[in-house]
Amino acid sequence: MDRRKFIASSSAALAATAYSSNLSSAASQRKLRMAIVGTGSRGSFTWGQEVVKGYSDVVEIVGLCDHNGKRVEAAKKLIGTNASTFTDFDRMIRETKPDTVTVTTVDGTHAKYIIRAMELGCDVMSEKPLCTDEQQCQAILDAQKKTGKKITVTFNARHGLKDKKLKSMLLEKAIGEVISVDFHEYLDTSHGADYFRRWHRLKANSGTLLVHKASHHFDQANWWLNSTPVSVTAFGELKYYGRNNPFRGVNCRTCPHKQQCKFYWDVTKNERHVKLYTECESEDGYLRDGCVFDEKTDIYDTMSVMVRYENGVQLNYTANTYLPYEGQAISFNGTKGRIDLNGFSGGGFKNDELRLTRSFGKSEVITDFGPRREGGHGGSDTSLHDLIFRGLPKEDPLSLRADFRDGALASLIGIAARRSIERGGQTIKINDLVKL
Repeated sequence: MDRRKFIASSSAALAATAYSSNLSSAASQRKLRMAIVGTGSRGSFTWGQEVVKGYSDVVEIVGLCDHNGKRVEAAKKLIGTNASTFTDFDRMIRETKPDTVTVTTVDGTHAKYIIRAMELGCDVMSEKPLCTDEQQCQAILDAQKKTGKKITVTFNARHGLKDKKLKSMLLEKAIGEVISVDFHEYLDTSHGADYFRRWHRLKANSGTLLVHKASHHFDQANWWLNSTPVSVTAFGELKYYGRNNPFRGVNCRTCPHKQQCKFYWDVTKNERHVKLYTECESEDGYLRDGCVFDEKTDIYDTMSVMVRYENGVQLNYTANTYLPYEGQAISFNGTKGRIDLNGFSGGGFKNDELRLTRSFGKSEVITDFGPRREGGHGGSDTSLHDLIFRGLPKEDPLSLRADFRDGALASLIGIAARRSIERGGQTIKINDLVKL
């Protein structure tokens, strides 16, 4: 390991240890005081209801904030908390004095709340993505350096049982040195379509799915490879949703094409969506069941990205959002073999396995992943919560903790991919976007 990498890895280890120690110390003396800004589904459930249910002995939710006054009150009831509610972020911080602020707002506003929280003296936990463009990223990095506050990005995708097992196999050099990675994301006409019903369909809100959705995947790749992305080349188009349909409406409930549209979706069948969204529309006009064929949609539904890393590895990433089945196919190609992580179903077949195939040797399915946890995303959210709120596991050989640099790099791959697409497939260097 050269001096630069040693310093970087040492600093990351010290930061992770310090963060865990601070939380453990706070827990031993008093509960961690946490405020939440953004009380939609993720904020009210993963960082609200689930935290109250499993971590009330070490965490106290002291404030809830949302620009929609009705939604924040609905979220308070769903969470089951006595926390004060606000529509003014600064007022919430002044009156509740939280130790940390969890940011679960629309992606395009993450940077605003992250920076303001640090300026007001709070540490920050941010849902992915950390930011949606390079200017936001640089502003966050500058504010963190100025304030010295901590930023944790909540990448739950590192915590899947198979994902952790794959990481350990790579650390053990099960396939020698990694040469390239193929990462294919399959989103079906339910999950994939849902991004085009919501605020995500606008670049101004999400930075495209290459930032909102794929930042999970790019963080996984960075983490698995233990390397830094250097350059990105990408292509992307809107080929299926948006303007690509002869008819459209405003939203499903009022649409005259209910009978003929295969994407008709009844939001009123989901009680949580009704309470958080449909009953709150009068405040801001946000429609949870917007039309997937809205002509204002400007994100991509068909994406292809190539990333080159410092260690010479090449990542080939694709994402399509209108397929007949859902899942992923991830392959690591190495000097001594190949690892395949497949997880998808539908269309009359199922393939869900982690397979190790050695060059000039046998192929075997890996089955020992440890016990499955309860909780969201197959127990990944619970594993993430344990790490953040209880400092568990005490040792972190798999580097599960993600700091602000990890969050920045994951976002920057997606940001660079968007810029590459906008410039006709031009290769974008990460260091030309932001000075890390």
